[in-house]
Amino acid sequence: MNQPGNPLHGLTLEAIVTALAAHYGWQELGRRINIRCFTSDPSVASSLKFLRKTPWAREKVESLYLFMLRDIKRQAGRQDGV
Repeated sequence: MNQPGNPLHGLTLEAIVTALAAHYGWQELGRRINIRCFTSDPSVASSLKFLRKTPWAREKVESLYLFMLRDIKRQAGRQDGV
C-alpha cells in the first residue's frame, strides 16, 4: 500500500525504537512512556518483543516518534532563522 506523506511508512518498529532511544535516552523515554520495557533493564530487543504484542503501547511509541520528528524540524527551523 502506497502511503505518500506518512512519515512512518517503510519504517520498522526497530528503527523507531532505536531512534527514540538515541534521541531521548532510555530514562527519558521511560518517563515519557511509562512502560516497563523502557524503565526496567531496557533494550531494543525487549521493547520490540513487548510492543509487537501490545497495540496501545505501539501507538504511544509511534506518536512520540512523530512528535520527535516535528520537534527536530521545529528546532532546525529556529536555528536556520537565527
